[in-house]
Amino acid sequence: MGDVLSTHLDDARRQHISEKTEKILTEFLRFYEDQYGVSLFNSMRHEIEGTGPPQAQLLWRKVPLDERIIFSGNLFQYQEDNKKWRNRFSLVPHNYGLVLYENKVAYERQIPPRAVINSAGYKVLTSVDQYLELVGNSLPGTTSKSGSTPILKCPTQFPLILWHPYARHYYFCMMTEAEQDKWQAVLQDCVRHCNNGIPENSKVEGPAFTDAIRMYRQSKEQYGTWEMLCGNEVQILSNLVMEELGPALKAELGPRLKGKPQERQRQWIQISDAVYRLVFEQAKVHFEEVLCKLQRARPAMEAVIRTDMDQIITSKEHLASKIRAFILPKAEVCVRNHVQPYIPSILEALMVPTSQGFTEVRDVFFKEVTDMNLNVINEGGIDKLGEYMEKLSQLAYHPLKMQSCYEKMEPLRLDGLQQRFDVSSTSVFKQRAQINMREQMDNAVYTFETLLHQELGKGPTKEELCKSIQRILERVLKKYDYDSSSVRKRFFREALLQITIPFLLKKLAPTCKSELPRFQELIFEDFARFILVENTYEEVVLQTVMKDILQAVKEAAVQRKHNLYRDSMVLHNSDPNLHLLAEGTPIDWGEQYSDGGDSGGGDSGGSPCPSETATLTEKRRRAKQVMSVVQDEESGLPFEAGVEPPSPASPDSVTELRGLLAQDLQAESSPPASPLLNGAPVQESSQPVAVPEASPPASPLRHLPPGKAVDLEPPKPSDQETGEQVSSPGSRPPIHTTTEDSAGVQTEF
Repeated sequence: MGDVLSTHLDDARRQHISEKTEKILTEFLRFYEDQYGVSLFNSMRHEIEGTGPPQAQLLWRKVPLDERIIFSGNLFQYQEDNKKWRNRFSLVPHNYGLVLYENKVAYERQIPPRAVINSAGYKVLTSVDQYLELVGNSLPGTTSKSGSTPILKCPTQFPLILWHPYARHYYFCMMTEAEQDKWQAVLQDCVRHCNNGIPENSKVEGPAFTDAIRMYRQSKEQYGTWEMLCGNEVQILSNLVMEELGPALKAELGPRLKGKPQERQRQWIQISDAVYRLVFEQAKVHFEEVLCKLQRARPAMEAVIRTDMDQIITSKEHLASKIRAFILPKAEVCVRNHVQPYIPSILEALMVPTSQGFTEVRDVFFKEVTDMNLNVINEGGIDKLGEYMEKLSQLAYHPLKMQSCYEKMEPLRLDGLQQRFDVSSTSVFKQRAQINMREQMDNAVYTFETLLHQELGKGPTKEELCKSIQRILERVLKKYDYDSSSVRKRFFREALLQITIPFLLKKLAPTCKSELPRFQELIFEDFARFILVENTYEEVVLQTVMKDILQAVKEAAVQRKHNLYRDSMVLHNSDPNLHLLAEGTPIDWGEQYSDGGDSGGGDSGGSPCPSETATLTEKRRRAKQVMSVVQDEESGLPFEAGVEPPSPASPDSVTELRGLLAQDLQAESSPPASPLLNGAPVQESSQPVAVPEASPPASPLRHLPPGKAVDLEPPKPSDQETGEQVSSPGSRPPIHTTTEDSAGVQTEF
């Protein structure tokens, strides 16, 4: 692969790519600097005026569930450098970065992982045919002929492929359909979470960035939703550059690629990934420089806004009135003829799957709490409550239990409307609704936890506790119904605006956009950083369609369609002091209500003996794992290991996979020696080796491009751009001296 990159990405072409990237970044970052001042003003105005959504009834978790492992298990990964499939122990920590270890022993010994994969921007594919179609479309003229060897052969019928339009691809497979379903749900959860990479609590930087992306693309005549608005700021910026850079690069290099179609496809994937990484590093440096510059200027900007808030608002309203007088007649005609007739159809298409998904969230929550209550009655009683509640607290993060909720959004279609309104994909709406579902589930669970914890302070009997659980469940469900209605109505309004506003702006652009510069003279120079003509123009356009959107959502609520509440409806007899309960220390059910929490140390009456302490620690560690397909007590892996010897003539066969599994089973039953210390081998000893408690490693997700693997082995000279490195079979990964930067990124020396 090194030859491919050195041939097609020589120093001259890399320099050319760097210059093109520099030009795009410079142009975009001017938009970002402009939008930063507007976003800062809007944020401060919002704080002063106190406008916002209605008070939520459910509590929200202020301290997130950190140090949780979402999922762990084994899967086979295809190694591109040696064209072999290797069994990997894999886990997903709370930050949703897929971590791949050599095996489970390596994880338990805290040996650095083989790779950490950020899945922002990826698609999870479950068939090789899907993958081959996408790969064929990515490089025209390379569609493989019938009967020819494809770019990838999967040894089982159950593949999972992570595909990205620019970054490297990852290939996995499982032995059973059940395992494929589990991992598909897990990987989709990773993608969904990583795509939502801009923190929602970022009230200035986040809106400024997304508005700058929209303004920049509109300056290039690109309206409508953008499917690659996913990941953190640097990832999104890299996607933006690649969107412009990719077609020219493909036209230039595509005809020069040699070999059969599948070989040319493989070469293009390697080149695209290498270019993407170059772009990512350059985008990261430039964005961080501009962000630091803006943050240094922020105090002075805030001082001006506080001093002149009233004058800025008056100036903006004056500008808006002039723009409104100019565009209102044209905008109203456009809305009446091209938008208004379609709003009910769009709303209905959004409401059906979304409401079904939120209903499923309610049903899953009800079932889980009811099952827990039955277990308290019939089995464990209060002694087991801590264990039950520890599991319930993680419900919103359980990929399989939440999958039935997420699946309700999959049928979302805007048939006939998608092309009309230039909606490239409905995935952005699906993922937003699914994230809302997870948040509402976690809010319901946390509210239930808080109320139950308060009830336990009264020392109830088992019978009283069961009645209390049922009563609390009914209270929480009422609150959930109210909040669910509010969240869905807000989602419908935002989605309708996201669909219709770009369409209106595109329709009005030929007659209105060229006239906007003449309004610039209406803005005082001192306020020019906080008021932009383009933003004010968009706000006026939004207002012309907003009343129709609000009316459509209001009518749906009045008709009680899909269990929506009217805006005027407010829950009476709500708990005025409920939100005060959430101010306390987070509840640790495993510590406070564990059935083994009060175990003594024998006759001495002191601390538990070391073996008992280790058992309790291991129990608590497992309790913090949301879901696993690995049985910790056994050495067996989730797949059935066969005894057939590997077949050298068929390296991609199931037989070899089973043989590899058998090798891993032997490796787990007899752990290797401890890691090297200071370069010196540890002497063999007959004494048992203490295995440290496993803990998920810090994952540098915010500073990785999608698909970039954190490589903790020395890269081979020919594979410097491939990401993950693979050691030869049976060899131990060498030990490296590592340090951590301020972001927790492991850096190799």
